[in-house]
Order: sequence, then structure tokens, then C-alpha cells
Amino acid sequence: MISKGVRYMLIAVLFFAAMNVLIKYIPRIGAFEIVFFRSIVSFVISVATLKKMKISVWGKNQKWLVIRGIAGSIGLLLFFATIKEMPLASAVAIQYLSPIFTSLLGVFIVKERIYSPQWFFFIVSFAGVLLIQGFDPRVSGFHVALGIGSAFASGMAYNSIRKLKLSEHPLVIIFYFPLITIPITGLYLLFAGWQTPNFIELVILLSIGIATQFAQYFMTKAYQNDDLSKISSIQYLGIVFAVSFGYLFFDESYTLKSFSGIILVLVGVILNVSFKYKIEHRNKAN
Repeated sequence: MISKGVRYMLIAVLFFAAMNVLIKYIPRIGAFEIVFFRSIVSFVISVATLKKMKISVWGKNQKWLVIRGIAGSIGLLLFFATIKEMPLASAVAIQYLSPIFTSLLGVFIVKERIYSPQWFFFIVSFAGVLLIQGFDPRVSGFHVALGIGSAFASGMAYNSIRKLKLSEHPLVIIFYFPLITIPITGLYLLFAGWQTPNFIELVILLSIGIATQFAQYFMTKAYQNDDLSKISSIQYLGIVFAVSFGYLFFDESYTLKSFSGIILVLVGVILNVSFKYKIEHRNKAN
């Protein structure tokens, strides 16, 4: 039986993949502007919904809420910085180190155990990512460091969500992301990089914001409801969605290497989820 956390994460990955498709339709709009618009939409939806539910936007555990907002903002901005400075395939491949950092940091932050076989499953999935996306050896060490920093910050953000499992509503956790991101991206756009969107671009930007809101909500629910090392590995399925949507919407062709990578991603994720399920079932039986 698939757990709630796994189901939530599968839905989140699908929404993130839809967001990526929408981004490809507005090449004229810069990354910082896209982040700014998606943060505005997230901010408005979160505040309006929480107000309607009569829940305080400030939450109860401000320390970890702020850490989540800062870590998420740094991770996203560094990720887009690598996209601007290196081939997309390489940037995405490096970003997919985040589940490994999530599990590693989880040992210290939320005291979750990583079993030896899980490291092998992580390696299998990441090998699949490299096969699908490839890795460009021309990328400088500095930009590789930015990409690793993005993955590390994302891992910290996911652990923060787990830390807030019992104290905060998912929308409160989501609210702290645009609360941090809007001032950062807004300040940047005030001095450089602003492109006034036309009507179609504006509709797509708003759609990106809505898709991101749903993705963030279900991702937050996933991390609140299940084990970090199990949930984080499901992010690798985003590559499968990306390949599928690329074929359907952009007539992108794929090599045997790409499809071999898809199989490795799926094998790694399925083995990891199955392993954690068996461990949980055994622990409950005892």
C-alpha cells in the first residue's frame, strides 16, 4: 500500500513538472522575474486561505519557519543562477543531489536513520539522472559549487519542513518562502533584469505561480507525513516527467541512454520506497 506521504510527493512532482513546461513557453522572461511572480501568487493565495481559515500566518515556531524560508530562497536562487550560467542539463543533474543532502542532514536535524542499502538506492537513481540529463565537463568549478550549494540549501529546507511537522499548517510553512523571496527578487528586478510581460506571458506567469503553490503544498504535506529518506528520493521521478512532457509538448527525442536512465531512476526510487516500507512494517510488528 502506498503511504500518504508518497502519494502527496507524487502529486507535488507532477505539479513541479507542469511548472517547468510552462517556464519553457516564456523564454523572454528572466529567471528572477519568474521567481518573483510565482512568489507573489503564492503569497496572495497563502494569506487569503489562512485568513479564511482563521489561522495566523506567522505560525508558532518562527525559528524553523524562517530557516525554511531562507534555505528555500537560497536554494531556488542558486539553482536559477546555475541555469543562467551553465547548460540546463548540468544544472538539473547537480540539483538532484538534494535528496542525498536531505537524508544526510536528516540524521542530525530530525534524528532519522539511513540504512546502508539506501545509499546504494540513491546512487542508482542519481546514476539514472546523469544518464538522462548528461553532465557537461566544461562547467567551471565555481558554478558546480553553486549547484551543490543549491542542493544543500534545498536539503535544509526539506528538513525544516519535517521539523515543523506537528506545529504548523502547510500553508504557514509555504507562506514563509515568498515572505523571504519577494524582497530579494524584487530588489534585484528594481535595478536590473525586468521585462514587462505581454498578456500571454502574464497568464503563463500566473499559471506558474498557481502550479507552484499546489506543488509546494503537496510537497510540504509529504514531508510532514513520511520519512525523509523515502520521500526525498521520489523527487527523482521529476526527471521522468520532464522527459515525457518534453516528448509530448516540444517534440524532443531521446536516446537509448535516456531511456536507460529512466529505468535506473524508477528502480532506485521503487527499491528505496519498498525498503522503507518493509522497515516500517517490521518496526510496527515489533
